[in-house]
This record gives sequence, C-alpha cells and structure tokens, in this order.
Amino acid sequence: MSWKISVFAAKDIIQAALIAHEDALDWDDSVVLSGSEIAEDKPDDWVLEAWFAEQPGKAEKAMVAGLFDGAAPDLAIEKLPEEDWVTLSQHIVRPIRAGRFHVRTPDFGPDTAPGVRDFAIPASQAFGTGQHETTAGCLEMLDAMKRRGTVVRNCADIGTGTGLLAFAALDLWPQALATASDIDPVCVGVVEDNAALNRVPLGAGAGEVTMLVAAGMDDPLLDARGPYDLLIANILAGPLVELAGDFGRAVLPGGSLLLAGLLETQEAAVRRACRRAGFRLAERMVRGDWSILWLRKRPQATVRGSRPGALPDWAKLW
Repeated sequence: MSWKISVFAAKDIIQAALIAHEDALDWDDSVVLSGSEIAEDKPDDWVLEAWFAEQPGKAEKAMVAGLFDGAAPDLAIEKLPEEDWVTLSQHIVRPIRAGRFHVRTPDFGPDTAPGVRDFAIPASQAFGTGQHETTAGCLEMLDAMKRRGTVVRNCADIGTGTGLLAFAALDLWPQALATASDIDPVCVGVVEDNAALNRVPLGAGAGEVTMLVAAGMDDPLLDARGPYDLLIANILAGPLVELAGDFGRAVLPGGSLLLAGLLETQEAAVRRACRRAGFRLAERMVRGDWSILWLRKRPQATVRGSRPGALPDWAKLW
C-alpha cells in the first residue's frame, strides 16, 4: 500500500467509525482499515488509518469521511515509502508473551525458558503476528483452555492470516487434526513459510496443518473435515455475527468456539448471535478495547455418524 489517510479523533469517535465500516455496503475491500490509540499514555486519543494502493481521490476521501456519521473529519493524506505497510508497522515491534507462548519477529532471539513455546512470525502481508491485542488474547485463552482440561482432536482456524493460532492450537494438542483457512490467497504462501520457520508440519493427517482458501465456512474440504471440537475465528464482529449459524453447525456438541476481532462494545451482538446458534459463554477476557470470547456448544444429541471428539471418517483414509 502506497498511500494512507489518517483521521485523529477521540476514542469513541474512531470506534464508531470502525463499526460503521463493518456496515458499509459500498466499502472497497482492497482498502485496509484500522483504528488504535496514539500512545499508551493517551488512551482516549485514537487514530483511524486507511491504506490505499493508489493516491486517494475525491471518491476515496468521501468513503473514509462517510464513516463519521455526517461529520467532516480532518483527513491527513500521506505517501508511504515503497514498502509493504504491514512490514512498516511491524518490523520494530517487540516480542510478546501470551500464556505459554512467546511470539517475536526474526529480528529478536528466541525465548528458550522451559515450558515456553517460541514462535518466530515475520512481518508479512497477512494479519496475525501476535502483537495485536486480539491475537495475543486468543493465544492466552488457548493456553487457559488447555490448562482447564479441554481436549481437542479436530480444530480449525478461520481467517488464519499468518497461521499463528492454528500453530498454537496444534502445539497444545499435538495429535489433533488442524485446518487453517483464509479468504486471501496470499496467506497460503505466508502460512507455508511460517510453518517451515517454526517446524510445524503441513499435511492432512493428525498432528499436521492443512491450509486452504475459503470465504468463511463455505468450502467443501472445510465442511468435509468437520465437525470440529474447536473453531477459532479472529476476524471482525460483523462476519462473526453472520457466521454464527455456520459455526453452530460445524462444532460438535460440547465443543469450543474461540472468537476475537470484536470491540467490547460489539460483544453483546456477537454473543446474541452465538446464543441463537447453540453456544454459551465459558469465559471472556478483555485486552485493551477488545473482547476475546470462549464459548461452548450445548451438549445434545451427537452429530450423526460421529461422537464428540472423534475423528471424522474421512481422516481414517489418510
């Protein structure tokens, strides 16, 4: 991305714009949008940033301004160096620790302490290096699920980005089937590279990660590899609401659903949709302004042809 529009405003104004973005039917999906606080010591001062491949014109400016409910925000427009915007934003980030996981870029050395799983995730074109509150929160929640005795034999990470959450799940449950999917084809190469870097086996069997391109749950292989006793989705609140019914059909009774990518102000809507799909809250945490939700599907009659936690029949063929 070569150009950026920035809008500086109070936290509640930027968060409202992010919510408006999810409901904007005419938004150009090639435009990447994010919102965050300007500095740790200024938690109420936020910035909304939109990245463009070409210099934004009148229509692009109007698209961003339209997120602010009729107000006329001051738009700061700048041309960026010819370098990937994610790399620019992530190459100086420091390592993070979330549960038993230590996540870093290759610029930093590994954490070799006993009981720590170190992941090196280079800055790339895909989301999910661990530094964002939602990704770190998911890692922490996965670790908590393992410590509380959750058993996972078949899991999927929807909207995987870099593959980090799928890798972490497989580290916690090393004999599980693991599927990673993303709507963006560029993530295939990113996940493959990151798997090699972190010694994560790729393949279709137990203890391996299968990577595929899919929009939400709409994929024959993703459907065939189910049902799952753990689904992870660190995406956005709008898609989480839309996919809740699909998640309900894909998760085994008693299984777990780990959701992130939603602001705390959006949590109620996501939980309502998931409740209608048969899920109940097991635990929640808040990191910054973001909610991370662990939900469990109500125990009921088992899915025909399966038992909770069992490998699906197709897996026995591999």
